[in-house]
Amino acid sequence: MRKKFLFIVLLLSTFALAQTEVETNNTTALESNHTTSVRIDQKLLLEKETLDKALKENNIWSKIYSNYHTYNELKKQEGILDTRIYQLERKRKRSKTEEVALENAKNDKSILKGKLQLLQEYEKNPFKKFLTPPAIEEVPSVGNPFAVISALSYQEKLNSDHKEYDERYQSIQNVMKKLKEKRAILQKLLLDDPKNKKYSSELKDTQEQIKTFAPVIEIFKTTENVYTKKIDEIKLNLQSDIKREVQKAMVIGGIILFFIIFILLVKYLVRRYMSDNDRFYTINKALNITFFTLLLLTLLFAYIENVSYLVTILGFASAGIAIAMKDWFMSLMGWFVIVIGGAVHVGDRVKFVRGNVEYVGDIVDISLLRMTIQEDITLTTYMHNRRAGRIIFVPNNFIFTDMVANYSHAGLKTVWDGIDLMITFDSNVSKASSIAKEITKKYSKGYTDITRKQLNKLRSQYSMKNTNVEPRIYTFIEPYGIKISAWYHTNAYATLTLRSTISLEIIERIQAEDDITLAFPTQSIYVDKDVRKPIAQAPTLFDEEA
Repeated sequence: MRKKFLFIVLLLSTFALAQTEVETNNTTALESNHTTSVRIDQKLLLEKETLDKALKENNIWSKIYSNYHTYNELKKQEGILDTRIYQLERKRKRSKTEEVALENAKNDKSILKGKLQLLQEYEKNPFKKFLTPPAIEEVPSVGNPFAVISALSYQEKLNSDHKEYDERYQSIQNVMKKLKEKRAILQKLLLDDPKNKKYSSELKDTQEQIKTFAPVIEIFKTTENVYTKKIDEIKLNLQSDIKREVQKAMVIGGIILFFIIFILLVKYLVRRYMSDNDRFYTINKALNITFFTLLLLTLLFAYIENVSYLVTILGFASAGIAIAMKDWFMSLMGWFVIVIGGAVHVGDRVKFVRGNVEYVGDIVDISLLRMTIQEDITLTTYMHNRRAGRIIFVPNNFIFTDMVANYSHAGLKTVWDGIDLMITFDSNVSKASSIAKEITKKYSKGYTDITRKQLNKLRSQYSMKNTNVEPRIYTFIEPYGIKISAWYHTNAYATLTLRSTISLEIIERIQAEDDITLAFPTQSIYVDKDVRKPIAQAPTLFDEEA
């Protein structure tokens, strides 16, 4: 019996020890689990803090939602105040406390209205302006090489706008992703601490944000897809137009290059095998005009798709163009008359009279709008202008309104020039006339023969009756003596040279003759040896009147 009792005591002791060990192990496990839970909570809180910071900094969507949420909260407060004010105003008899409460409610409502006015744009669809893609401007038409630059610039603008809109879409997706991560963290934190009101409030607010952003993202996604497809379509069309225009420009450039090489080759051959500078200048000018005409026609038919439309516009605008550009139009018509009529050519010596001023020189260029004249030393510059060597630009329309004298028209490069000398009445007039005729005939013989031949050629073109080209001597009675006027033919480009030579020899021959005296205005003074001073007389009435 005693052994049985000891066995029972031993068995109970063993069971107690085992129970104590189990309790100890459970306590250790609970402490370990608690430590692990604390570590997990700290990690979750750290992640939550990082997400909160990311959602607040540089996040336009969170700011818009914050303003939108604030506006809704203020509207709720406004509704509560309206109810409160309505209840207080219905009471016929209000206590002082109620009067004060009513006044405070009205003041609060006035303040709320000011705040709501500032947040008015967040009343309905506050994300609309961020969901709307950038406006697509009118697509440029690629119809010429310069439009390619505009098309490329437009394409870059489309890429920039699309990139900006896509970044906006990616940003709201990142915001939604962070909000969902925050929601998951808050749900885990509430599992450990279900009664935490702060976490519950944050979870509710986060779910509200997710609920608000979900339809916005769906709309944004659809709009972004449509916008992307539209931009891709425009870019494909632009690339096709640019490629076509570049190919077209290369073909036209090849044609123009062919024309340039051909014109340069022709100019080289003409320059090499033609010694006449005047003819080379004319051919060179004709080649230049031909080249620019072909260039203009090539560009016109290449880049103007509807020529009839252009003709219609020019027809309506012709009256205004004719009035506004009258001088230019008349200059172009003058150029046409000069080129077709042949009255004036490059290299001709001409005289233009404008007002009271005369210009004599050689035409060195005839352009579409003006003639360029290099002024030379001539009798006109000697007697009138007293200066020469100027480059004078004469508009082509002057040929219609001003007098133009051509000294070298149709190859006739000689002109009549005259020298006058005065001799006294008692001089041998016949001898003086013979001397003048002899000298002028001597020096002008070559020019006389050239003029005779050229006039004979011009008889078939002009009705020329007087073709006498021999030197002419005229004698006139003048107040101071007998004037002998000698006329002869000379080179139109060297008039003064021959005039100077003939004048010098005539003077030498006249001075060598005893019976010929040059006359000039003279005055004879007779002096009396007894020159007395006249007696001064008193002035009379007639003297005063005189």
